[in-house]
Amino acid sequence: MIDVTIATYEQDIIEASVATPVLVDFWAPWCTPCKTLGPVLDKLDAEYAGRFILAKVNIDESPQLAAMFGVRSVPTGILIKEGRAVDGFMGAQPESQLRAFLDKHLGAVLAPQDDAHDQQPDAQIEDDDALLELMRHTVVADPANDNARFDYVKLLLQLGRLEDAQTAFVPAKDKVLAVRRYDSLQRWIQAIEAERHQPADFAALDAAISANKRDFGSRYARAQALMAQERFTEAMDELLEILMRDKTWDEDRARKTYIAILDIMEPPRVAVAEGQIPAEDAAVASYRRRFSSVVLS
Repeated sequence: MIDVTIATYEQDIIEASVATPVLVDFWAPWCTPCKTLGPVLDKLDAEYAGRFILAKVNIDESPQLAAMFGVRSVPTGILIKEGRAVDGFMGAQPESQLRAFLDKHLGAVLAPQDDAHDQQPDAQIEDDDALLELMRHTVVADPANDNARFDYVKLLLQLGRLEDAQTAFVPAKDKVLAVRRYDSLQRWIQAIEAERHQPADFAALDAAISANKRDFGSRYARAQALMAQERFTEAMDELLEILMRDKTWDEDRARKTYIAILDIMEPPRVAVAEGQIPAEDAAVASYRRRFSSVVLS
């Protein structure tokens, strides 16, 4: 068993998993189920005698790792093989289920090929690939998990994989009116689609706005293009220019798009102890205050 931090995870998890599967146990000192699961995993670690590496991450000490792997509650177990997240579980699973989980991935041993010693592993296995695989597995296992689907589609868009994001978003389309963050994703997807279809002419838009400060159509087009390019704060600055002059312009389109960008910018929330308030992203907090100041004025 090894304790892993943000400083050691590349070596202890990503690189180590190329040779031996790594089971990452995300836990916290205040988590009662974690205290039940921990000894069971320690026992299995000893019994399996090197067939996998047990890596433990204290989310209080390494919240960045929890966010990186999309961990929303503890305990959470994630199995990493060859640099990729291949499976996972949440909660204090009974020993029998944990054995079945491990055997599913460790039981089959492929016969080595004659030229195996000549083959080289990928030079660098990207963390994004491992995180995407974990998120995909979570969405497949629990299609109704709106938070998991939001994070999965968001990461696909951040990686420029629009078509994959569109496919993953299809089951959420019926929930757009009921789930605000799905509306936010849809607005981002539409912005990217528009920019791909016809890239914005910023010079022309700037000229139009310079000639007429109340040309809200040009301002919105500029904001939408900036949103598509992930220049989020610039997009919100432009939307604020509309809101300061007309808070309900075009059936609240500027206001709703501003809120959508805040949703998109907000990093995944990590699990915290009961009664604690998660730390807020500084940029999100600042633009939320500016929004409130304008809308309530």
